[in-house]
Amino acid sequence: MAGDKAEKLSRKTYEKELLRLQTELVKLQEWVRAEGARVVVVFEGRDAAGKGGTIKRVTEHLNPRFARIAALPKPTERERTQWYFQRYIGHLPAAGEIVLFDRSWYNRAGVEHVMGFCTKEEHQLFLRQCPLFERMLVEEGILLRKYWFSVSDEEQQERFRRRLEDPLRRWKLSPMDLESITRWEEYSRAKDEMMVHTDITEAPWYVVESDDKRRARLNMIAHLLDSVPYQDVPPPVLDLPERPASTGYRRPPRDLQNYVPDHAANL
Repeated sequence: MAGDKAEKLSRKTYEKELLRLQTELVKLQEWVRAEGARVVVVFEGRDAAGKGGTIKRVTEHLNPRFARIAALPKPTERERTQWYFQRYIGHLPAAGEIVLFDRSWYNRAGVEHVMGFCTKEEHQLFLRQCPLFERMLVEEGILLRKYWFSVSDEEQQERFRRRLEDPLRRWKLSPMDLESITRWEEYSRAKDEMMVHTDITEAPWYVVESDDKRRARLNMIAHLLDSVPYQDVPPPVLDLPERPASTGYRRPPRDLQNYVPDHAANL
């Protein structure tokens, strides 16, 4: 990472600003719904760079009917015979929706290229077609934002170690993740080549320095909010009605139903 490392944020400062930004994200979502806008946010970066944690904070208070995460598994045999971008098109937003891509079509520029899951010809075709594809999205009116989460090799190693020792996060590690350690420079070259071809005026890349996860989350969310010309949409006026008087309904006896045991009572 360039320059001196900034001082890590305190938890109190982080949580206060995160709540403020999440409140603004709710306003952004309401504006997207009211305007019929379509928003695509691409999250890319090295393994353990903090993409998933940031996505979780972005969506934490949003309506999942209108803000969804697209995290595609490896392509099926049928999908491998399709045009490469085809499987992603079906996940693009309709009017009033926000879609967050937890990794995206850029798999071809990264893991597929480095690990040999695509041919050199397929990789070069991707680099030529991707800018055209993204220009089409922007011309269609989609608000496209692309974030690259940059983590140092030392910090990535430490995060892998913590995941390996934590049974709640052990699932995040795969042999493919660990191989990224030994292929660090190959991934670096692949990323540099990808940036040269796909950092376009219509859809530029924004790099998020993510050795400090708290700072990275705040910086990314703040940038996203600043990049979209949303406005505060007044909520509809709702009045809580008075509960009507009872008409004689009686609840069935409790012993006629199966209840979950009170596990909490034994704590």
